Amino acid sequence: MLDTGTSAFMLVCVMLVLLMTPGLAFFYGGLARRKNVVNTMFMSMVVLGIVGVAWVLVGQSFAYGGDGALPFFGGFDQIGLLGGVSDMLAEAEGTENSWPDLGAIAYQAAFAMITTAIVTGSVAGRMKFGAVVAFVVIWVPFIYAPLAHMVWGGEGSLVGDMIGAIDFAGGDVVHISSGVAGLVLCLILGRRKGYGLMSYRPHNVPFVVLGATLLWFGWFGFNGGSAFAADGVAALAMLNTLAASAAALLSWSVIERIRTGKPTLVGAATGLVAGLVVITPAAGFVEPWAAVVMGLVVSPVCYFSISYLKHRIGYDDALDAFGCHAVGGVTGGVLTGLFCVPQLQWTSAAMPEPVGGLLYSGGDPSLFFAQILGILVSIAFVACAVAVVGFALKLVFKGSLRVDTSEENEGLDTVAHGESAYPAFNGLD
Repeated sequence: MLDTGTSAFMLVCVMLVLLMTPGLAFFYGGLARRKNVVNTMFMSMVVLGIVGVAWVLVGQSFAYGGDGALPFFGGFDQIGLLGGVSDMLAEAEGTENSWPDLGAIAYQAAFAMITTAIVTGSVAGRMKFGAVVAFVVIWVPFIYAPLAHMVWGGEGSLVGDMIGAIDFAGGDVVHISSGVAGLVLCLILGRRKGYGLMSYRPHNVPFVVLGATLLWFGWFGFNGGSAFAADGVAALAMLNTLAASAAALLSWSVIERIRTGKPTLVGAATGLVAGLVVITPAAGFVEPWAAVVMGLVVSPVCYFSISYLKHRIGYDDALDAFGCHAVGGVTGGVLTGLFCVPQLQWTSAAMPEPVGGLLYSGGDPSLFFAQILGILVSIAFVACAVAVVGFALKLVFKGSLRVDTSEENEGLDTVAHGESAYPAFNGLD
């Protein structure tokens, strides 16, 4: 029979993760320019519709269907979730599952939604809305779902089983994948007009804080629910989520105070998110003191990436999806290989006996190197796949994925949607 306690806990976690994508819309909307806030938020919101449908029709099957024999792909046996209701009725009579399969599908759909929405931050202010929609339609079944299978597909999966890398709640699947995808797309698009010549400042700081706190709240379901049980591991994941995000917020504020003389509210919100990112792959694997260390470490790493590396290299990642999510995800994945408690490590074909992180393994670097290899494989897969899709879509959209210069100057709110975030209601705006 189903465990009602775990079922209730996990269904609440589903709702918490679903809240994260609207939260991200506020976070990104506040960071965007005033003339693009509707478009920026709409890119996150349209993800809810596209991914919700795509996951039911094909995403779940491609990620978690089949018998697990393929390293890159699930199967076709769950297309359209045909038979889902009859399976639910069978679960009610007797099953080894602790909570309903249909709830698990909704949970994974929510993960796909927030991952996809993160990508849009890199292309804000210049990508055609139709091109964004087309990319999302392709991204879910052919890039995100295969990567989810590679990492979380169980026996036979490339990263999780053959390599032996561990990812508790989405360091590879969610953050590295979305950040790398955003970087590739922004390189294909090119820089915004005036980039490097004018400053781009958040137009609405309260929106940024509202979005960050909604993300923070939802992240407890994101990380805690990845234990898939109402147990001690879930509690550990939630405590580590709190500890890492708190430490990263403080760390970012201190860095700003040292570097610029003034800590900022936007910086504190960004540090909070960076702390959530870094602990995601490690949430159920490390001790709370290690979560604090990870939070303290990630802020200077991401701050350097956003404030120095980005401008040094010259890529225009509009809302820093790569600098925060990909860089933070890589940091978290590597530190998991350092701090993972052996008794909490998942076993796999590559590591039938848990050895833990370098700090606990007595010098055995197996997990540490597996983490690095898993990260490199994830980056390579996503970068290559998004590049192919991006250039193919560029041909479909008459040689350019970005709006015309005049439309970019006017702002995408009125051009693409005929709306204004702040109408004057007096005939003038």
